[in-house]
Amino acid sequence: MSYNEAKEHTPGRLNELFADPYQAFKNDTDERQLHIRIMLHMLLARPMTRGQMTLRVIHGWENGGFDPKDLQHVDYPLSGIADFKRAVQDFEHASKHNTPLPADRTAILATPLDDAIAEAEAEGQDLTNDIRDTPARWPAFEGGLALYTLFKMYHRLVYGEDDTYRCAQCTTPLGMREIHEFHLEEGEFALLVPPAENFIKEESLLVLHESQLGPIEQLLEESLPLFDNF
Repeated sequence: MSYNEAKEHTPGRLNELFADPYQAFKNDTDERQLHIRIMLHMLLARPMTRGQMTLRVIHGWENGGFDPKDLQHVDYPLSGIADFKRAVQDFEHASKHNTPLPADRTAILATPLDDAIAEAEAEGQDLTNDIRDTPARWPAFEGGLALYTLFKMYHRLVYGEDDTYRCAQCTTPLGMREIHEFHLEEGEFALLVPPAENFIKEESLLVLHESQLGPIEQLLEESLPLFDNF
């Protein structure tokens, strides 16, 4: 296992903007709203206007469940607030008409997990039968630490988290990404962005649970237009 797959609580792009990003978004912090809007402009709006942002809406886990095969998602190209509203409308339509929530066919955790376990076993690694169902044991095989880090991010976005902000570094299908995770009064979401040297060139990802579509829609409507004339 390579610990270069993922690292928790690492410095990221927001360290270039704020003296202490872990304090910048707490409810009792001065200029908190300004910090949120600057963060959204730098990490979301700018990649979005370059056509480098994707919205990923997750759902499927409920009542404490966390089976990788039950985590579903759908991805939307995100180039503006209108694209976000289309995602909101899709989920509202499904809820109103009692139809299945939008979902892509690909399994964002289950498939890469099965592939990584199969590869480890093919190389002669002896893994316990229950390792697939025990996320904390995934770092025992190559690629498992990254999968465990992503699992924890998805789990926190579904079930909530006390920490207002955290930053990690993780290998993803897009390459190495900084995971900027936010659990704010205004809504909960994560932004997966390239490191500084690749930020202008590579793709970013906005991830949130379907329950957060309404709150984040409001946050974006209130925040993103503020920088239009700057």
